[in-house]
Amino acid sequence: MGLDIARLLEIRTWRAFDVDDDGRVLAGSDDSGSVQLVELADGVATPLTGLPGACQGRYLPGERAVVVEHDDGGNERGQLSLLTLDGDGEGGRSPAGLDDLTPLVHDARYMHRLLDVLPGRVVYATNRRNEVDFDVVIRNVATGIEEVLYDGGGLVRGVAVSADARRAVITIYGAVAMADDVVLVDAMPETEAGHVRPLTEPGTPGQFAGPHWLGDAGAFVVATDADTDHTAIVRYDVDPGEWRTVLAPEGHDLSCWPSPDGRLLLVEANVEGASRLSLHTADGEKLRDVPLPGDGIAVFPLPEPVWSPNSRWVALSWSAPDVPGDVLRLDVESGELTALTDSAAQFGGEPLALPTTHRVPTEDGEQVPCFVYRPIGAGDGSSVLIVHGGPESQSRPQFNPLVQAMAANGHAVLVPNVRGSTGYGRRWYEADDVRRRLDSVADLGALHAWLPSLGLDPGRAALWGGSYGGYMVLAGLAFQPGKWAAGVDIVGISSLVTFLRNTSAYRRAAREREYGSLEHDLQFLHDASPLTQVDAIRAPLFVIHGANDPRVPLSEAEQLVAAVSGNGVECELRVYGDEGHGLAKRANRLDAFPRALAFLTRHLAPAGAEPDGRRARTR
Repeated sequence: MGLDIARLLEIRTWRAFDVDDDGRVLAGSDDSGSVQLVELADGVATPLTGLPGACQGRYLPGERAVVVEHDDGGNERGQLSLLTLDGDGEGGRSPAGLDDLTPLVHDARYMHRLLDVLPGRVVYATNRRNEVDFDVVIRNVATGIEEVLYDGGGLVRGVAVSADARRAVITIYGAVAMADDVVLVDAMPETEAGHVRPLTEPGTPGQFAGPHWLGDAGAFVVATDADTDHTAIVRYDVDPGEWRTVLAPEGHDLSCWPSPDGRLLLVEANVEGASRLSLHTADGEKLRDVPLPGDGIAVFPLPEPVWSPNSRWVALSWSAPDVPGDVLRLDVESGELTALTDSAAQFGGEPLALPTTHRVPTEDGEQVPCFVYRPIGAGDGSSVLIVHGGPESQSRPQFNPLVQAMAANGHAVLVPNVRGSTGYGRRWYEADDVRRRLDSVADLGALHAWLPSLGLDPGRAALWGGSYGGYMVLAGLAFQPGKWAAGVDIVGISSLVTFLRNTSAYRRAAREREYGSLEHDLQFLHDASPLTQVDAIRAPLFVIHGANDPRVPLSEAEQLVAAVSGNGVECELRVYGDEGHGLAKRANRLDAFPRALAFLTRHLAPAGAEPDGRRARTR
């Protein structure tokens, strides 16, 4: 039958959002074409929602109810609703539509992001005060009474509220790159007015991610690179107010999720993009590894692992190069790790491309981490470089239908983590900040120069990327003309100047710390923009964008396409009216991506090939 792009895009995936004390898992399934909520219990999958677009949610602790976060057409203005589950949630019920949800926090003008759930209460962030800063609010579900926990400004990164609702720890993206702020809120709502206490000095280097309380309100843990290149797990004891390291990184970024009772830590080590899991005591002593299915080359993407309130169960989302996305449940008492879904069965035993890991040398002496997927069957020497977005992100060895489709079409696929990527230490993460932006673009040139060592034709190499990866595609074509045979840009930035001027107000400050500010770095932003060098673009382009994109406005694509087309270069634009920052709906992916892959195949065909990309027959 073959793994063509249409079949690969039809592959269903799963993810875990929550788990309750009885081991029931609140999962996400894209079986309907967008991610909807499903409950997994006793071998039965019960659909819970059937909303127009993707959603996510959490159980309300101690109740048969789910808090649902949903938006309209990918506009990212999340609204929070309550879904009450009937009885044990099994049998007979139809998936809930919008009219079946009870509004909790609804105002379509603003963003509301679900952060945490407590018995009878939800914690969320919202930009409704001024559309820029995010305040943290706790809401009593029964009474509707709200209290503001934090309104000190900035883009909230992470929030943890103690089980007794007496304290909260909040991490905020700082005013400068690589310098987050951490604040402690004492004397929480329903007791007395909250008091905000800074725990870090503004501007002090260090990222702080994933704060979690250890059982009570006396101590919390967080992952940080404040005093090391890779992220360590550190603990803060409120009394006497001291930080100490629980787990040192030893060459790999660490993350952790403590059990609600504070006794255990589930720890992930990010080893060349793959996840290695282990259980530790709260003081960091290792108890045992958590073996993963298969050969262990697995990734735990968002959403993060989540514990049940009684600390018995952990629900995990996982993926591997040949596993689209499944839900695992760990029974901490017995140590048993159970796969609740089996997405790989959809392949029917067909072979898939598996990655090898490399380091690619650059002219300035760096080494670019890169995964290489060889073609399935005979290749023809062509290649596609897929560049991730962010740039604060990491390409990891997990299933990607586009990678598999390209490999099935005979293309080698290179998936690099150019400088600016996470997962390889703070030095690599900050190596592209502000005036070093074009150093990351130069990494594309290094990858191009490396192609012959893989037996690949440098004259038949293309770029593919979304969001910041889309900027990299356009920058590669503009600043390295002649190297690339074609490009596919998905919701990409064509001008750093117009992007910063037109992006959502709440994102501007956060993005300026990465790219540079319009006030101080305007000329550099102009010079580093592909649109400024658009006359140099000669490679054909395929551009995809969502009409509702609040991050990279549609105007970024429209101005780029107008300029490239005006120069007589082939450039096709596909706009989707019900999408935001990317394509969340399968129907749109099935329309856009086969067209984009056909475009690549046509432009990467060997000399003398027929129009559909096949090599011409000799007579």
